[in-house]
Amino acid sequence: MAASPSPTEPPRYRQVKDFIVERILAGDWPSGHRVPSERILTEDFHVSRMTVHRALRELTAEGWLTRAQGAGTFVAEQKPQLALLEIRNIRSEVLERGHSYASQVIALGPESAGREVAEALGLRTGQRCFRSVILHLENGVPVQLEDRHVNPAFAPDYLKQDFTQVTPYEYLTALGPLDAAEHVIEAVPPSPEARRWLKLGPREPCLLLTRRTWSNGLVVSRARLTHPGNRWRIAGRQDYAPGPQRAEPAQ
Repeated sequence: MAASPSPTEPPRYRQVKDFIVERILAGDWPSGHRVPSERILTEDFHVSRMTVHRALRELTAEGWLTRAQGAGTFVAEQKPQLALLEIRNIRSEVLERGHSYASQVIALGPESAGREVAEALGLRTGQRCFRSVILHLENGVPVQLEDRHVNPAFAPDYLKQDFTQVTPYEYLTALGPLDAAEHVIEAVPPSPEARRWLKLGPREPCLLLTRRTWSNGLVVSRARLTHPGNRWRIAGRQDYAPGPQRAEPAQ
């Protein structure tokens, strides 16, 4: 019978899970790698078959693994993550995963700002702004539809750029450092345009990230980034400074 973990140790199934996730994150077990069998993990960790089965079942439900009847358990293709508190260049994210990046410019031109866009950019209704609609692809698969309105006061030459060679993020951040950002994330049904460009099924949901950015107090842009819900996950971390130590009551 397996020994019980000490009060300071995580449960045994959690230890198995942590071991597998560490191997995946370290790159030792890439997508498609076959995970050791339940029998081998049972022997290596000196735990019951039920414990290993629970660890593998939970990792499969969380998207880390995929199980094929009669073939074994394999590392799943990892979904890209939407970072809640960090603004990153999608080209860099794709390349860091060792995949190929490409983009397609669907629309690029001037536009009269409607009330919603004008309020978002700090403009008057009807004032001129710029709009770009760009499809981002990873290994040839559409992963993000970017619909961006840009403040001409910040980027007067925005419409002159070739956004198949540089992303809007790369161009805009080169003009000046961002000093603030606002994010809103929603699970939404895709628009007909998003469904067509992202090649979604009739019932597939989307993650819509609406982001506004500022530089030197000026609104730079408002971007609506639509992602296929079955190809992305949301992740974030916030570290908090420890609070003041509470004094012990006098004895």
